[in-house]
Amino acid sequence: MGHLDHATFGWLTPALSYAMACIGAALGLRCTVRALGAAGRSRRNWLLTAASSIGTGIWTMHFVAMLGFGVSGTDIRYDVPLTVLSLVVAMTVVSAGVFAVGYSRDRTRALLLGGLTTGLGVASMHYLGMAAMRLHGDVTYDPVLVGLSVLIAVVAATAALWAALNIKSPAAVTAASLIMGAAVSSMHYTGMFAVSVHVTPSGAVLPGTTAMQFIFPLAVGLGSYLFLTSAFVALSPTTGEREASVSAQQSVESVAS
Repeated sequence: MGHLDHATFGWLTPALSYAMACIGAALGLRCTVRALGAAGRSRRNWLLTAASSIGTGIWTMHFVAMLGFGVSGTDIRYDVPLTVLSLVVAMTVVSAGVFAVGYSRDRTRALLLGGLTTGLGVASMHYLGMAAMRLHGDVTYDPVLVGLSVLIAVVAATAALWAALNIKSPAAVTAASLIMGAAVSSMHYTGMFAVSVHVTPSGAVLPGTTAMQFIFPLAVGLGSYLFLTSAFVALSPTTGEREASVSAQQSVESVAS
């Protein structure tokens, strides 16, 4: 049985992964708030930004945490297509949940269905990412902890969508984001504690790429996307600010005429 280390770099990877989850959640919530105050193409664009932000945050959280994962007695590689598929799954299911609450007239039903779908999708993303792992040995899972991780994912996703519908102020969004980041991180590490590895020593070359060769550059790129999008959202005027600007301009024109 190989010894599993979930933090080979100490608290660096858990702290960074939690930060990524929080940033993605905060950005997603702010964009959803903007979307609910908009209409037409503007609403769609804000919802797309919200979904991509939350999905990117969740995926980046998972794989930044995986940078600190190690198993004694074997190297670890990652299958590139499966890893990319896990990112696509994260984006797709989060988009489905966000658009469900963004457009549905029956918000309660959309919240429950969207939370269930998104939670199962997030769990699928996690276990697809784990399936992409290549090592010398066999990986098994504790079914109870796997079930608990899926439950946490569904509850966290439902809470995130509820927050998107009901939380408006920046302070409340910040608090909700910290809680959501903790929930996503809890889901990840619950799933990781479900893992056991029976190492089979071998000198054969493992297929795939190392985390530093592929996952680290991709995580940095997605993290940069989150920071740049955060700056864009922070500088973009809200619907209320745009309406106030138009009203002020009309008042000036009225006085001038």
